[in-house]
Amino acid sequence: MRIRILAFAALRELCHAPEHAIELPAGARVTDAWGALAREFPALAAHRASTRIARNGQVASFEEALADGDELALLPPVGGG
Repeated sequence: MRIRILAFAALRELCHAPEHAIELPAGARVTDAWGALAREFPALAAHRASTRIARNGQVASFEEALADGDELALLPPVGGG
């Protein structure tokens, strides 16, 4: 299945582009997409604990199942005050 991944802020810089498309086997989960991207961009791996994922516009867990054509957004932590 093909998944579209959007990366924002510092995560975009670590991935060298704002958008990627990856191929994953049927039955893959969000964690599998993260793993595939982290293998391609190793610096990304250190940010897993602080990154939130949105699947098709809704916050998702890393264990959530994916479907062909899904869009994942990698959301870095946001500071403010």
